[in-house]
Amino acid sequence: MAKLLSECKAGEHGKVLSVQGEGKMRRRLFDMGVTVGAPVQMRKKAPLGDPIQVTVRGYELTLRKTEAACVEVEI
Repeated sequence: MAKLLSECKAGEHGKVLSVQGEGKMRRRLFDMGVTVGAPVQMRKKAPLGDPIQVTVRGYELTLRKTEAACVEVEI
């Protein structure tokens, strides 16, 4: 099942299917290791849903909700 990273619940994990977005945001995600095929696990969300903490390629990463909405994952 595919869904956006911003829609995932704590504890879910999967692989990155695609990275949307444009310009600096997409480049920033690639620089942080969020690339197609990368393993990703949702760790936790802040009470209002922003920011989101995930594990990508074995390290902790904190993303804004708008950045996480650009990443499609397969659960």
